[in-house]
Amino acid sequence: MAQAVVTIAGRAYRMGCEEGEQAHIEELARLLDARIADLRGVFGEIGEQRIVVMAALTLSDELFAAKKQLAETQAELETARLRQQEVSDWAAKALDKATAKVTAATKALNET
Repeated sequence: MAQAVVTIAGRAYRMGCEEGEQAHIEELARLLDARIADLRGVFGEIGEQRIVVMAALTLSDELFAAKKQLAETQAELETARLRQQEVSDWAAKALDKATAKVTAATKALNET
């Protein structure tokens, strides 16, 4: 098992991960550490555990909002796909009717 060494809030942590995932784990740690730094800039020193929990909650809130937006976008795409299918079906039926009329008109002209 591979390991990544990350620093969060001034503390180093050795994290086990799958081979090749080290850079991803390190990036996640940088994201969390940056959020902690941002919150410290706003709130000052309010306690290590509290600032880490606040950072985790703000990141979780962003993830929740992103998942909600993704679900809404997927629903909109499904609605658009269904509407496109309805339009395609309507166009196919209209084309069938037009073809039948042209065929009937051609037959009528050929009989005269």
